[in-house]
Amino acid sequence: MRLHINALTSGWGYRYKACLRRLLYIFRVNWYLRRIYGVFSRFFWVLIGVLLIILLLFPLPAAAVQTSLQRTPLTLEILQERIHTPILREGNLTIDLRQMVIDLRPENASFRDGFYQLLRKELQKTGAKPLGLDLSYSLILGDFIGSDLGLRTPLYAQEIAPIFTPTEQEQLENLRLVCLRSLAFGLPNSKDCRSLLGTQLDTSSEITVFRGSLTLVQTRFNGEVWFPNIFFLQSVDAQGATFVQPTNWTETRFNRAVSFTGATFRHQSNFQGSIFFNRANFKQVQFQDIADFQHSIFEDTANFNQANFKQLAKFNSVQWEGSADFSDVHFFSQAQFTKANFDQFLLLTDATFDQAVIFREAQFDQSVSLRGASILNLADFSDANFAKSAFLTVAGLTFNSNQAKILGNSGEIGQRFCIPTLQGNQNVLRNLGQNFRQQQQIADANSLEYTKQQLRLMELGHRLVSTNINTAPLASLKRLGFSANQAEAIAQRRQVKLFRNNSELLSLADIDLETYSQVRDRLIVSEPLSFGVWLLHAWSWLALSVLLLLSGYGTNIWLVFGVGGVAIAFFGLLFWLCDRYRRLHPVPIIPTYYETISILVSFSCLEFLSLLAIFRSAEQPWLTLGCLLIIIIPIPVILLIRLYQQGRYHNLLDVSYFTEDGTLRQLRLLIGRLPVIPRNPTFRERYMPLLWTRRWNWLNYYDFSLNNLVRLGFNDIRMRDEHLPSIIATLGWYEWSLGLLYITLVLWTLSRTIPGLNLLIYLK
Repeated sequence: MRLHINALTSGWGYRYKACLRRLLYIFRVNWYLRRIYGVFSRFFWVLIGVLLIILLLFPLPAAAVQTSLQRTPLTLEILQERIHTPILREGNLTIDLRQMVIDLRPENASFRDGFYQLLRKELQKTGAKPLGLDLSYSLILGDFIGSDLGLRTPLYAQEIAPIFTPTEQEQLENLRLVCLRSLAFGLPNSKDCRSLLGTQLDTSSEITVFRGSLTLVQTRFNGEVWFPNIFFLQSVDAQGATFVQPTNWTETRFNRAVSFTGATFRHQSNFQGSIFFNRANFKQVQFQDIADFQHSIFEDTANFNQANFKQLAKFNSVQWEGSADFSDVHFFSQAQFTKANFDQFLLLTDATFDQAVIFREAQFDQSVSLRGASILNLADFSDANFAKSAFLTVAGLTFNSNQAKILGNSGEIGQRFCIPTLQGNQNVLRNLGQNFRQQQQIADANSLEYTKQQLRLMELGHRLVSTNINTAPLASLKRLGFSANQAEAIAQRRQVKLFRNNSELLSLADIDLETYSQVRDRLIVSEPLSFGVWLLHAWSWLALSVLLLLSGYGTNIWLVFGVGGVAIAFFGLLFWLCDRYRRLHPVPIIPTYYETISILVSFSCLEFLSLLAIFRSAEQPWLTLGCLLIIIIPIPVILLIRLYQQGRYHNLLDVSYFTEDGTLRQLRLLIGRLPVIPRNPTFRERYMPLLWTRRWNWLNYYDFSLNNLVRLGFNDIRMRDEHLPSIIATLGWYEWSLGLLYITLVLWTLSRTIPGLNLLIYLK
């Protein structure tokens, strides 16, 4: 019995424990489920909050908003109601036709006729303030004939309709001035201009006038849009509008600001002959078909920033009186600016030209910015006219001379490129130079080479004299413009790590942007230079300066000839003076009056012609002349003064110091000739002293100077080897040494300026 009870007791306990385990398991699962539900619940509400914040800070795109709008079909009853209850918009009464579906298709002819009739009647009413029209966010089905809504009026002052206010009448009369200006620039005149100018007296002088403002924000036109020959007296706002079919704005006049920002022209857009009296904004416009702005006039700023031209863009014969901004524009097809006139800046910054861009016969009065632009096909500046202050800024230009070309007038276009710094633009200069060399425009390629070397000279000079922040002491940093704390911060930073570029200064907490802007042009960042390396840089700077001043770095042959002419005339006069004017006592050895006058007149003529060549061809003629005079004057003048101070006492005093080869008289190329004859007696027999008694004797001194500098002469004239004062020999050798450098400069310049001549020189 006892065993049986124990068995029952033990079985019940086992079942109790099993049930207890199951209950605990269920509670534990429920606890985990509740925790997971709580986490997901909090995550869900956080996600909802983030989405609400995003929607508040970043609203939906205009297209999404437009598709979510609920448009109301417009009926004649609704139209009459809206006409009788205009709204006040920006201080002007406006007929509110926003968010409407306006059906102007031929099958809805009764509504279409009533639509134009009611609007025309109301918009043409007399009154102090005209009514505007707001079609924002509406859908226009069928063709929209905007010219039917305007008022036809003559443009002559005595016949202008009396409904116009004095201000409006004055605006209409101003059209005559624009017509006169367009005639002065040779632009084709519209019908109203021809009538005003009296060129067609038999035609009507009327124009359609739209008195109020026109608002087309996010409006969609499914049919064609016609606004030809209309004078908009108020603003036109078509931001985000979509034009599915062709639009006609031919010979339209926009008196106030006009905005097509973000608009889309899916078919051809025709603005030919239009006049924009105020700011014209075409920012971010999508021209998916041909865009025609030919013969238009922009009297104020025209903004085409970030626009896309998928097809041909025509801007031929356009008068741009304000700045034209085409920054970040992408021309997928050809862009034509033939005979365009740019009175202000033309901005093509970061623009992309997939096909040719044509600027033939264009007029540029201010600079053209091509910073960061990409020319992938052809840029044609043929016969373009640049004012003196107009340049092509091509810093950062993307241009591959193997795939694209830049055309321009030979000898002119190369001088119009402007690059501020060499750093980051070496590839641009190399590609541009290669482009012009491939087209055999050597002068333009040399102009770019001259620009490149000028920038290199500026960089060398900046490296020599500017403060190196990696090595400058604290006192120099303070003199530069840094405060004591800023100089200390720079010193601590370069002990840890040297600066790699100027912009790293802004990483220091003590240096602000204003201080950085003031001192960045007077400091450099480079490795510490030893004194020997600094001397090498200084020598490179000096040699490059001389080459630029005396030859344009081998790009200006007329400048080289002018420099040589000055030197030849100077040394010819100097040797004549040494040889012919020796003493006054006891026996005078002086030249005759005829010889003196001849040498002075010839010297003046040679110097005048040489200086004329220098001043006509040198970039900085006075610096060029100063550099030349420093080379040829100080040492010879010092020697000449010393010669006359010590006097001359030697044998053969009454015989010329110069001798000529008496065996031949011909034009000779004397490359290996030395200025003094050899000591061999046979040579003394061949070389005979100059004849002082001949009236043409003064020509021999120019011949000797020509032999020394150019290694070319009519006679082989040298100095004698007996009883020759050392000072005179030094003068001869000094000019001969300069001649080595000069003939090298001449040959180098000829090889760079005359195509194919370098091959002939090297073969010789």
